[in-house]
Amino acid sequence: MMDLRLFGLRNFPMVEPGDDIASLIIASVSEMSESIQEDDVIVIAQKIISKAENRYLDLRTVEPSEEARILSLEVDKDPRKVQAVLNESNELVRKKRGVLIVEHKLGFVQANAGIDQSNISHDGDDDDYTCLLLPLNPDLSAENIREIIKIRLGISVGVIINDSLGRAWRNGSLGLAIGVAGLTALEDYVGKTDIYGRELLVTQVAAADELAAGASLVMGQTTEKTPVVLVRGYKPRDPTDKSLRGVQPLIRSKEEDLFR
Repeated sequence: MMDLRLFGLRNFPMVEPGDDIASLIIASVSEMSESIQEDDVIVIAQKIISKAENRYLDLRTVEPSEEARILSLEVDKDPRKVQAVLNESNELVRKKRGVLIVEHKLGFVQANAGIDQSNISHDGDDDDYTCLLLPLNPDLSAENIREIIKIRLGISVGVIINDSLGRAWRNGSLGLAIGVAGLTALEDYVGKTDIYGRELLVTQVAAADELAAGASLVMGQTTEKTPVVLVRGYKPRDPTDKSLRGVQPLIRSKEEDLFR
């Protein structure tokens, strides 16, 4: 039996480019008279990782291609933003008024390549131009934070970077993992048995996504200012097989994706 505790870090500071997220997390936990413990899982909102890594984009610096201009008329979006989406993508999957569904360069299928203008500071004339891109390598970002905590505190934790993504078959967005370090993102139960002794043939559990979704409820989506959540009680396992590390095991290949 597993008992999980999820608690958000209160009064987390606004993040600026160059900030050390690991140090901010350690300080925030200390201010709450708590401590990070061995085997905790730290779930971090993508947005503060992108801010710390200065993944800002000024749309005024983007020169739209002819493809972007034509596509912008179809979806009623600024051609510069359409070009920014294309720049961050491997391919266009679907389109409709107001949204482009693409395969991001990181492999995620999502709306508008994760380019966002919410919960970032806007000043005057810059209101309509400043965007935030996804981190270049979320797995590496998660691993760096994990390593700093291990060096500073002498303990091993799991780290998940989550983002709000939609799903092809359900309404609403859901917090999902886009970066993983120190835990098995996809738990494989094939070959094990159920409570009646029947062998499991296809069961795999997206553990990192489930933890990310739970943490997303604590984080909120609007004015909560809770971008970091500590999960206690899960007992993460770091895969010994390097090919199973990170977020890639969660990403279904195009050939197996029946929704594409």
